[in-house]
Amino acid sequence: MTHILAIDQGTTSSRAILFDAEMSVVAQAQEEFTQHFPRSGWVEHEAADLWTSTAATCRAAMEKAGVRARDIAGIGITSQRETTVVWDRATGKPIHRAIVWQDRRTAARCRDLAEAGHEAAVTRATGLLLDPYFSGTKAAWILDNVEGARARAEAGELAFGTVDSWLIWNLTGGAEHVTDATNASRTMLYDIREGRWSEEMCELLQVPMAMLPEVKDCAADFGMARADVFGEAIPILGVAGDQQAATIGQACFTPGMMKSTYGTGCFALLNTGDEAVTSKNRLLTTIAYRMDGRTTYALEGSIFIAGAVVQWLRDGLRIIRDAKETQPLAEKADDGQQVILVPAFTGLGAPYWNAECRGGIFGLTRSSGPEELARAALESVGYQTRDLLEAMRADWGGAGETALRVDGGMSASDWAMQFLSDIIGAPVDRPEVLETTALGAAWLAGQRAGLYPGMEAFAEGWKLERTFTPAMPADARDARYGAWKRAVAAVQGV
Repeated sequence: MTHILAIDQGTTSSRAILFDAEMSVVAQAQEEFTQHFPRSGWVEHEAADLWTSTAATCRAAMEKAGVRARDIAGIGITSQRETTVVWDRATGKPIHRAIVWQDRRTAARCRDLAEAGHEAAVTRATGLLLDPYFSGTKAAWILDNVEGARARAEAGELAFGTVDSWLIWNLTGGAEHVTDATNASRTMLYDIREGRWSEEMCELLQVPMAMLPEVKDCAADFGMARADVFGEAIPILGVAGDQQAATIGQACFTPGMMKSTYGTGCFALLNTGDEAVTSKNRLLTTIAYRMDGRTTYALEGSIFIAGAVVQWLRDGLRIIRDAKETQPLAEKADDGQQVILVPAFTGLGAPYWNAECRGGIFGLTRSSGPEELARAALESVGYQTRDLLEAMRADWGGAGETALRVDGGMSASDWAMQFLSDIIGAPVDRPEVLETTALGAAWLAGQRAGLYPGMEAFAEGWKLERTFTPAMPADARDARYGAWKRAVAAVQGV
């Protein structure tokens, strides 16, 4: 058995990537699925689409590589984290569409809980803030809005899970209802310091504990993918939420190391070791990974809209046909204009956590066009990343001294990464392997299977492709960031 199959189930598509014994990609397949927007601020998926697209891409990747199930030592799974599925244990059928992490429908519920004084208890137990981003209030909403669901959940008839749990349930034919510590830490139901589901949080959010999956280490035995899916059974040996998997794939194993992943959203994680640092700047305290029963923590900043702003240029404004057109447009933009785009399409994430505000465009002139909007879209990701780094520097001494490791689709853009380095005033390191999320999941499964090296050797093998260094004068950097901060204040009405 010389291969590892990594499942990377994302917000807009599912991917499967086959890695060989040297951790090199030998084949991959990808399939997009439909996004559903039933109301403003609501985002849903058909849970069945997540599963069928995952199964299809796994088979397609295996067929491309000519690899059979008997050649695969294990499966690693990484997925969108807070997206919430509730299904019938007997039939395996979801009782409602999956509610996506971007969804804001429970904003009023979160606000009521905060006004009642519960946020301190939530943060103390879970490391999170009271925000609709997380899974707990989503699960409660489903129970309250599907007839008879709450009674059935209390009777143990329904299962709750993030996407990893839903995929494992289907892969194992309903034999396993499990998750890992990183995904559990994003539900607002898990005590990250005690390492168990919190009765206090379940009672507060009104989510019956009978619904919850068993929590395991990131590298563990999660069950066997059934033979009728792949031809023969394959063990599932690694699971991590997408941002934690990218942290692992970037080999950020030392306290103070940081990574930022640019996918649909943008997520920066700072390894804080065995210390669960409580943020004073509205960052999240989360689990980076749990190996052999030992938990490593991180500070996290979450940006809701990164790559999704390029999708908006394509699907909303229709000024591009392909994401690759964004950089050439940005390069042609008029340097005399300073158009600022705040992409708060579903509110603002860290460090603002404002679910109610919406996006805005500032600095438009009569000659502003697609070029200026494309540049403003790419620059918005750099500005938001600086927001996160400013907060991290305040919470963790010395964080600003560490080069930032980047990955994800947008990190392939030299223009975007150079602007990022310019606006944060620090080096940006881009690895040779940009598929770090899938690589992290693959490494978890591969080292569990005995195919891949341990943590230290894996870290030594990390390879740099390019470092971007700041070229923008400090006064220009400060002026641009000041304009961004004024625009953010404007969309928040403050």
